[in-house]
Parts: sequence; structure tokens; C-alpha cells
Amino acid sequence: MKVLVCGAAGFIGRAICLRLAAAGHEVLRGVRRPARGDVAVDYSADLQAADWLERLRGVDAVVNAVGSISEKGAATFEALHARAPVALFAACAQAGVRRVVQISALGADGGDTAYFTSKRAADEALMALPLEWIILRPSLVFGAEGASAAMFCRAASMPMIVAPALGKARFQPLHVDDLAQAVAAALSPATPAQRVIDIAGDSAVSYDGMLSAYRSAMAFPPAPVLHVPATIMACAAWAGQFCGALLTPETWRMLRAGSALPEGCAASAAPICELLGRSPRGFNDFMTPAERELFRLRALAGWRTALLRWVLAIVWLATAIVSAFVHPQADSLALLARVGIEGIPAIAALYGAAALDFVFGIACIVRPRRALWLAQGALILGYSAAIAACLPEYLWHPFGPLLKNLPILAILFILFAEEKTWTT
Repeated sequence: MKVLVCGAAGFIGRAICLRLAAAGHEVLRGVRRPARGDVAVDYSADLQAADWLERLRGVDAVVNAVGSISEKGAATFEALHARAPVALFAACAQAGVRRVVQISALGADGGDTAYFTSKRAADEALMALPLEWIILRPSLVFGAEGASAAMFCRAASMPMIVAPALGKARFQPLHVDDLAQAVAAALSPATPAQRVIDIAGDSAVSYDGMLSAYRSAMAFPPAPVLHVPATIMACAAWAGQFCGALLTPETWRMLRAGSALPEGCAASAAPICELLGRSPRGFNDFMTPAERELFRLRALAGWRTALLRWVLAIVWLATAIVSAFVHPQADSLALLARVGIEGIPAIAALYGAAALDFVFGIACIVRPRRALWLAQGALILGYSAAIAACLPEYLWHPFGPLLKNLPILAILFILFAEEKTWTT
């Protein structure tokens, strides 16, 4: 069939396109920023059926895989999940499209958040049309390119798992490849239409259990769990809505509700097994042996660089404050005199160095770049050489003031080596 996949550039849409192409379908990629051969779609603007009719010429089936866990500008839940899909579905009925597969969300049938209600509005509009339709409502979707999967693996990779206190909430994540296979099966004329299918993985666990399973799969040893009280999480979610974070009041409410099929209900899993011809994968099988090291390295990279930068920033800023305001000036000037700097030049050197330390500390936070790491490394090597030559007792001082520059240089080396250079 000729299949239009809307949201083809997204995490789920890409997997669906690959699966459908492998099955022999002609796939039209509906994307907001089209390349050659793609179909331009904009769910924040294409809100009328007339906007879609020309794009549906000759199309046999449509998959709607557009979705967002947060709102940004004109890309509201109402536009992305309700108004644009409703217009698309109405146009499908007018254009004679044979079958429509809607990727909704597990919990859309009863959830009261704006995310769920917008998904439900599109589902109900599709169900009212004279079309062959199948609505798939997946749980959390896991995959190497997924934003939520990256967040969970990053949290699981830390020496201590920091998890929200979620009580009895259960999670049943679904692998993106299983979802893509389910979509391909749903498009088959042999699959009965007019069905809403909740689809999830094979295993349901607590949030802590999910992170522990991901941690084990990435070959990290077991870690203690610190539960963050709900009140603190609610405050963090409130702040997250203003800085583009994944955690917002909307996602916090969904997190507390969990994402799993009814516990102990075997009938709820039967349609999934029917679509796939097998049981879906459990989260213990999400990472293949070849993928585990990739997940591990990505998880570490997700927080390691930020930690090193902030530690460096604290060192530079604290050094600046101590040098300028805390340590006795006379003692500092006496040390400078031993390296040949006295009088006005010594005072200028003392406060100039403190100012430079302060600038370096701020730059670690707001302007991290390779030139900064090189400049900091050069400064540390320079004053370490001067101290070793003029104040040799610091080489064997029991507190190791010079030796402690070695781990700082190692941090700078890592930051320099890992700095990304983006090209377009």
C-alpha cells in the first residue's frame, strides 16, 4: 500500500517508517521540515480537512504518529493531538483512504490531563467516521533514540538512583520495535478494524524496579535508591514547565498514575499478542548485547559532563572568593614576594588573579568550550610550575596542594576531548 506516516521524523515515526518499508509498503514521510520526497505537514497550522486533501491523493492508508509530551508555542496539545488529527481523519474519509492507524496513549480513555484529553478527542473523532480504523494506545515507549528512554537510563546510571515516591504506580514499557510491528499488522486488511488496543510490554514493575532493570542491563552494579518526596517533585515539575524540562506538572501527574495494563487481567494482553503473533518483549530484553555499551555510554554522557563543569565552576568561584575576601591579604602578599612579585604589582596580581578565577568559574557555566578548557589548563600548569620552582615545599606538603591539580587537569582533558563540534 501507499502509506502516509505523519510524524515520520519523530522517534516512533522513524521506527514505523522503517518497519513499513521493510514490509514492502510505499512510505510517504509526513514531516514538518521536508527533504526531497517527503510530504510537508504542520500540525500547528493544518487544522482544516481541506489542508489535507491534496496530500492524500492516491494514499491507501494513514498512520498518525504525531505526539508531544510538552507544549511549545503554537504546538499545543489541542493543535497537535486533537485539531490537526481530526482534520486529517475527516480528509481521509473524503479522500477514500481505506485504513487509518492512530497512535494514541495508554490512559487516554480516562486520563484527565490536557495531554490525555487531547488524545481522547482525536480518538473519538476517528471512531465516529466511516473508515477502517485501529487505535493503538501504547505505554511508555523505549528505544535507543527515545527522549524518555534516555532520561530513564541516565537516572539509572547514577551511583545512587534518585526516584520519585510514586507509591503503587506501575510501569509496563513497550519497545519501539514492537510498536512498529503492531502498526504494520494493524494496516493489514486481514486485521479486523474498528478496534482500540491498549499495547504494553510483557512486564509491569514499579518505577524503582524499571530503573534497576535498566541499570542491570547496562552492566552497572546495584545502587541504593533515594526516594524524593512528592512535594519536592511537584515543585520541580512546576519549575520545569518554564525551562523546557521533561518534568512538568502534566508529566508529573501522568508519572504518578503509572503506565501499565490492568494488573492480573490476561484479556488485556491478548490483542497485543494477536497483533504481534507473540508476546511483546519485557524490559529485561529491551537492550541487545550489542546495544548495551551504547546505552551505558550515552547514559553516563548525559550527566558526567555537566557534573565536571559544575565542579570546576565551584572550584574557580570559591578560589576567587577566598583569595579576594577570606585569606589574609598579608599572607597572600608574602607568598607572592617569594616568587618575586612585590608592592603594587603584587596587589594587582592578587586581585587580578581572583577576578580571572571568577570569570573562569562563570564561563564554566555559561560558555563552556574547548578554548576555555585550554586556557584553564595553561593557567594551572603555569602557576604549578612557578610554585614548584619558587615554593618547593608545596610539592611534599601533606595536604598535596600541587598534586591536587592533577585531577583538575584530568577533568579539563576529559572536557576538552568530549566537547562537541556541531556542523550543519
